[in-house]
Amino acid sequence: MILVTGANGNLGSATLAALRARGMAAVGGSRTSGEGTRSLDFDDHMSLDFAGVSTLVLISAGYAEDDQVIGRHAAVLDAAVRDGVRHVVYTSLTSAGDHLGFALAHRATERLLQASGLPWTILRNGLYAELFGGLLAWADDHVESAFGDGALAAVVREDLAEAAAIVAANPARHSGRVYDLVGTPITAGQVADRLGAPHRTISLGEYRRRLLDETPGLLPFQPPMLASIATSIRHGFLDGTGPDLPNLLGRPPRDPLATAAAAAPTTRPRTSV
Repeated sequence: MILVTGANGNLGSATLAALRARGMAAVGGSRTSGEGTRSLDFDDHMSLDFAGVSTLVLISAGYAEDDQVIGRHAAVLDAAVRDGVRHVVYTSLTSAGDHLGFALAHRATERLLQASGLPWTILRNGLYAELFGGLLAWADDHVESAFGDGALAAVVREDLAEAAAIVAANPARHSGRVYDLVGTPITAGQVADRLGAPHRTISLGEYRRRLLDETPGLLPFQPPMLASIATSIRHGFLDGTGPDLPNLLGRPPRDPLATAAAAAPTTRPRTSV
């Protein structure tokens, strides 16, 4: 049996759906259990039960400080060893993402996995096209971002889910492999063109100020993480391509530009006449 963690999240649910579409016996794990999903809370070690699981797809637990994320992943791997899981597929971060503010938790988890004695495959996922589009903003009749003219080798989330399902369906074939799953470089200007508007670049300082002063609901660690994405794209650290994603999929990846444009904010501010 295959178990996918984070089954109520976007990547986890898409991976679970892709596995089931391939006819695989797969269940999800989530804090909120339901039909086809077992209760699994990374912060409650007593809930970490992987009995009967042959392949574990570990979707990164993210959305916390590094020590908390690494602690969660360590507890999952300890439970996987205890319960006899035979292979772990971990969704990590693209190799080019070492400059990002959330890279350390991924690299630390990779080390823990490689030292665990469990057979493993690491999927170093590129940043989502959906995220890239969602980080754009409207101002008057312009699309604004701090990305400048930099490009992101963005990936459609559904492609990453399909790649994870392909690996989990036949894990022995991919044992000990690290795949760098990046997509096609796109720019904020190209997305703005799709939206029928010009793109305007704001400074990194202005972007950070807006994150801190004008974006309610962000947790303390999130503004520096988002700022690290902006500066890495702006200065050309996330635009590299590679063959791993199309090779795994057996086809060209989906168009990230169309997906980014669809994910961009749809409400344009009203301008005075």
